[in-house]
Amino acid sequence: MSKVYVLHENPEWTVHLTKRLEELGVPFEEWYVPDGHFDLDSTPPEGVFYSRMSASSHTRDHRYAAEYTSAVLLWLERHGRTVINGSRALQLEVSKAAQYLALQSAGIQTPRTVVAVGKEHILDAARQFSGQPFITKHNRAGKGLGVQLFHDISALTAYVNGAEFEEPVDGITLVQQYIQSPESYITRCEFVGGQFLYAVRVDTSGGFELCPADACQIGDLFCPVGEQVDAKPKFQIIDGFSDEMIDKYERFLRANEIQVAGIEFIRDSQGTVYTYDINTNTNYNSDAEAAAGVFGMQKLAQFLQEQLVVSARV
Repeated sequence: MSKVYVLHENPEWTVHLTKRLEELGVPFEEWYVPDGHFDLDSTPPEGVFYSRMSASSHTRDHRYAAEYTSAVLLWLERHGRTVINGSRALQLEVSKAAQYLALQSAGIQTPRTVVAVGKEHILDAARQFSGQPFITKHNRAGKGLGVQLFHDISALTAYVNGAEFEEPVDGITLVQQYIQSPESYITRCEFVGGQFLYAVRVDTSGGFELCPADACQIGDLFCPVGEQVDAKPKFQIIDGFSDEMIDKYERFLRANEIQVAGIEFIRDSQGTVYTYDINTNTNYNSDAEAAAGVFGMQKLAQFLQEQLVVSARV
């Protein structure tokens, strides 16, 4: 029987989806892919394949999960299977440099970013910002890995030469223009089936690590979310959100064969919008969704159900 296959390496981020699939009576199977093997000459089963591979998989001791999943997705695509968030989505998931180049090609503005490998080159890259504040981040990130704000080269020098320096898993550090927003929040737009679902305002006054997953709230030290600042929720779905960026994002997702994503942007004091992150392994915050009465995993399960019906007709 044809079914939905959910490819992942983190059960904590998948259980909410599988519960929704069970509620709908959708036949599914989890493909746990932190490692494994498959024969390139074999034929994959019939069905719909949804990849939830994450850029942060290496932080869970799954160093080569993304590379392995990339090969699996190419194999599935070679055989014409219906793949949700396939090889192109994963390519962008594991490289912010690739994200920015793709966004720029679509006419979407990103912060100025310099790519660097090696500590001396990180310092050289930072000097190009002429005394302005800047951010460092990992090229292959997730969970805010390597995100640090600096106001001068001396502070960066102490960091990269100190014990606290985080070596990126792919060796690439990004040095990026710091966008000063008049208010301490960013906006994250969620998409299912390539269509806008909702926007969430994320309070950044507590830091840059902005993963909305519930699992992060219960002990993931890299992702301290769910805290409240002055009794305000960190994540809040914006009622009736409308912005010209939505059309641009939907076109971008179609062009890059991405069906499920969260895209984050920030607006500076002059009103200029900078898009700085695409998360193709998007998670949702249950408190924010319960308050708004809209549920991302439910919509995603319904979308996968629809895709399974369509694939069965082909």
